[in-house]
Amino acid sequence: MRKAFKYVVVVTFAMMLCMAFQRDVPGVVIRFPNNACVVKADEIGNTYIINKEEILKYNAAGTFLKRYSNKRLGAISIFDCTNPLKILVYYKDFQQLVFLDDQLTANSEVISLEDLGYEQTDLICTSANNSFWIYSKQNNELVRFNAQLQPIVKTGNLKPVLQVDLTPNMIKESNGYLYMNCPDEGILVFDIYGTFYKTYPLRQLKEFNIMNETIVFFKDHKLQQYQPLTFNTAEKAMSDTLIQNVYWQKDRVFYIYSDSVLIGPSF
Repeated sequence: MRKAFKYVVVVTFAMMLCMAFQRDVPGVVIRFPNNACVVKADEIGNTYIINKEEILKYNAAGTFLKRYSNKRLGAISIFDCTNPLKILVYYKDFQQLVFLDDQLTANSEVISLEDLGYEQTDLICTSANNSFWIYSKQNNELVRFNAQLQPIVKTGNLKPVLQVDLTPNMIKESNGYLYMNCPDEGILVFDIYGTFYKTYPLRQLKEFNIMNETIVFFKDHKLQQYQPLTFNTAEKAMSDTLIQNVYWQKDRVFYIYSDSVLIGPSF
């Protein structure tokens, strides 16, 4: 019964993907300073523009709300708004992170990963129950910390276990699983306890999102979604050659250009 339900969800999602591009897309336009900016969105309708050390927050109507900057920590390397009430901001150059509330106000002291014993942390992401994951390049290891900054999960060195050279560029937790994107290998999936589960054969991805248990990504100028249940991929080519990236989250589509983002309507 559960498999049947998942299949219906996947098919419905694929139909939505096709319908989304059978209509003209009006929407909200947010402009930003330069093409070095990163665009992120949370699940409650807010959009964030990350420009080096600065974060700009906009609501669903494109109205500017808040600004955050901490020049002492340098450029922002990773921004994770999976939990919009506890946003993770990571500064790789200084191996430090800070958590922000929904007003973009720091709700924690700056956390030094070096002080926690990890000096070469490339990747980090939010986890459930106010915890977070890191990937330590030094140890080829995934570690999960709780809200008290105590390590509660350690995978140990993954290289001899998986027998691959790990060069991940992104980690993300969703629905009780941790997804680690390794462009040369695919997306490696681990459970919440750090046990390796499977590999999705999606290679050379820069980033991805997870919706309804499917993997959504933009590659070769196409918005694509991979269905783990059926191993099928649905895709739609972008006719606008100026689009640099497309990001789909829940009921909104983000068309990212060099100087702006167009946020499409619900469908």
